[in-house]
Amino acid sequence: MLNNQGFDLWADNYDASVGVSDEEGTYPFAGYKEVLNIIFNRVLTHPGKTVLDIGFGTATLTAKLYENGCTVYGQDFSRKMIELAQKKMPEAALFQGDFSQGLVSELTRNRYDSILATYSLHHLSDRQKVRFLNSLLPLLKEDGCIYIGDVAFRTRADLEACKAQAGAEWDDDEIYFVWDELKEHFPQMEFEPVSCCAGVLSVKNRTDR
Repeated sequence: MLNNQGFDLWADNYDASVGVSDEEGTYPFAGYKEVLNIIFNRVLTHPGKTVLDIGFGTATLTAKLYENGCTVYGQDFSRKMIELAQKKMPEAALFQGDFSQGLVSELTRNRYDSILATYSLHHLSDRQKVRFLNSLLPLLKEDGCIYIGDVAFRTRADLEACKAQAGAEWDDDEIYFVWDELKEHFPQMEFEPVSCCAGVLSVKNRTDR
């Protein structure tokens, strides 16, 4: 698993590394661009444009939202990633912090139309995912939604099939999303598969149920 120093060192060529896997249709980033495109379109078609991005990295997605008029807040634990993202989004409110310990206090004071997490929350255990998502739901506006784009599977069997195909490339340090297991905690969670190993999960504010 990469620590924040690892992400700092990887920051300069992160986008290129992801692109190769996406173009080749291989684990772990097959479907990456489509995942980001789905979330991009859903955020922009929402009437509100206040966005929180958790683990935004080099702001591949968030910078496009920023360019299209979104007010952007974000948290990442890599200072180098924040520096790169801030250059793309000079007026964005970006904070350094380890989201496995929760959000920094500055971000908990706002309410958001959309909360995004793309290829970041797989560093949390399943229990931590549930706890963290529950902490994010109160930060949504009444019609807000959390969008998670990541390595994700409909069932545990789908995950195991992908793991077998990936072989030695599989990263045992990462804990991927399994939709039918998370639905026990978030009945309103929806899942849109994009590739053999990726998809978009969405969780609406509980007041929408």
